[in-house]
Amino acid sequence: MQNVTERERFVSPGPRPQPLAFHGETLWAGCWDDSHLYAIDPLTWAVLEKVAAPGKPFGMTSFGEDLRVVVADENDDRFFYTFSPGAGFDLASRAACPEMTGSHLAADGGTLYLLQMGNQRILMLDASGSVQREIALPTRCAGIGVAPDGFYMISADEEFEELYLATLDLTADDPTVVRVASMPPEARALAFHGSAWWTSYREASEIVSFTIPDPR
Repeated sequence: MQNVTERERFVSPGPRPQPLAFHGETLWAGCWDDSHLYAIDPLTWAVLEKVAAPGKPFGMTSFGEDLRVVVADENDDRFFYTFSPGAGFDLASRAACPEMTGSHLAADGGTLYLLQMGNQRILMLDASGSVQREIALPTRCAGIGVAPDGFYMISADEEFEELYLATLDLTADDPTVVRVASMPPEARALAFHGSAWWTSYREASEIVSFTIPDPR
């Protein structure tokens, strides 16, 4: 199996980035060690905005006119927040994740996808956060994302030493993880924009864009 093809690698504007999301043409990154979100111009790598989060950011996705962010409090309980670029976090929007747990977040239209890694499942949620479907995963997962051709995940072994970019057909009653390409073990989170994927090399404090090898 081929590896993904790295396009660009950048130093993260904050230490230990995890969640990534494109909102329009802007890349947003959430960093663990300083609990901030950063708005980044992906062409110049200039930081356009820096905003303190109400905890450690674990997951993030563009959703309508805003971003939805999964944040951990001091007890490691997980909450959803609505974040508006230029306006900040709506603290009144805080809502508990199901069972107070969740990490990576993705969206497709009016549907949110929340990874619960400890429960080894993905929850499909509506805009109000109500669970519409539970999808059991046969592997561990280090990131989820949506591209024009469907839903993707970073499939991982128990030790997070062997990672693969994989597809997951959510239209199926029992979705199967189909490996597409090998990924570096440092990768965490997924965001798609244009023709490329983006991921965080969290422990190296780097953010990387990559493409999938042509199957031909």
